[in-house]
Amino acid sequence: MAVPKKRTSKSKTNMRKAQWKRKARLEAQKALSLGKSVLTQRSHSFVYPSAEEEEEEN
Repeated sequence: MAVPKKRTSKSKTNMRKAQWKRKARLEAQKALSLGKSVLTQRSHSFVYPSAEEEEEEN
């Protein structure tokens, strides 16, 4: 027969949620940092076409 599982404590639930939110915050910071560096054209890890390359393609 099926037996109900024990309830997870509130502290464990809060720890898991905090860890998940921390990971999301770090990824958001990375994305914002990359976006800022692309806008200032100082990014070395992101490849984007320059104005000269776009003119040559057209």
